[in-house]
Amino acid sequence: MKLYESGEMNQSRLLSSCGLNNAKHKKILEDMVEKGFLDYRIEQGKNQSVLKYRISEKGIEILKEVFERYELLFPRGEKNAK
Repeated sequence: MKLYESGEMNQSRLLSSCGLNNAKHKKILEDMVEKGFLDYRIEQGKNQSVLKYRISEKGIEILKEVFERYELLFPRGEKNAK
C-alpha cells in the first residue's frame, strides 16, 4: 500500500514506513520481488548503489482484490460514522 501511494521508495524508507527493521525484514522485500508483487531498479550513487522499489502490475491487482473484499466487509462512508 505504501508503494502504491508513493510510487517508489528506497529499501530503508519503505521498511521503516511499514515499521519494519531493515536488517531483519529485508527478506520480505526479496520474497515479494520473487513472487512478482514488487519491481526494483538499482540507482547508482556516488559511494553506493540504492535499490528503489515500486509495486508491479501483479501487486496492484492483488492490492485491489484485497481492498475490494475488505470494503465489502467493512464499508466506509457516512452511514457507518457514529
